[in-house]
Amino acid sequence: MHIGIAGNIGSGKTTLTKMLAEHYGWTPKFESVTYNPYLEDYYKDIKRWSFNLEVYFLEQRFKDVLEIEKSQDTIIQDRTIFEGVYIFVANNRAMGNLTERDFKTYMDLFELMMSLVKAPDLLIYLKSSIPHLVSQIQKRGRDYEKNMEIDYLTGLNDRYDSWIAQYPGKVLVIDKDHLDFENNSQDFAHITDMIDSELYGLFSAEIEKK
Repeated sequence: MHIGIAGNIGSGKTTLTKMLAEHYGWTPKFESVTYNPYLEDYYKDIKRWSFNLEVYFLEQRFKDVLEIEKSQDTIIQDRTIFEGVYIFVANNRAMGNLTERDFKTYMDLFELMMSLVKAPDLLIYLKSSIPHLVSQIQKRGRDYEKNMEIDYLTGLNDRYDSWIAQYPGKVLVIDKDHLDFENNSQDFAHITDMIDSELYGLFSAEIEKK
């Protein structure tokens, strides 16, 4: 079984992935941390190297999906291949960093890849407001996130909401603003009850899908 955790930067994906993996005995899957040979060039000339950078990321994420497909374990994944496509690549396109020709080629490649594998059995979306995301980003204090613009986060949030609204598979939407699952055991239990209801039908929980 494949469970995906989706959400904007600072929404708590990694924390929830770790907690659910420990709670259920699932195997966590995080994005591969590998050297991207296009990254340095990308930051020097974003428009020139966006397509190369995104195709490389797509290749790496597809390898992750193939590994998940082959596994006999229940895998819980921190960020899915879909977010790289429908959120970050779409945002690059909107900003003019990808031409329509390159975007079409990229999407053709992505759709071919997805014809060979399955989507997650359950997608969990951590929905967060911009003030909450900013607070969490400031709290963790990562240097490379300090200069992130509000407009950028807002654009990503809008794309997440639009993507989830049209997502064809099984999805749970969790309002992260009103839950502190990391520090409040009752909040975490509420999330696991929702997951149990969706996967096993053990509880009656009202699931929000927007």
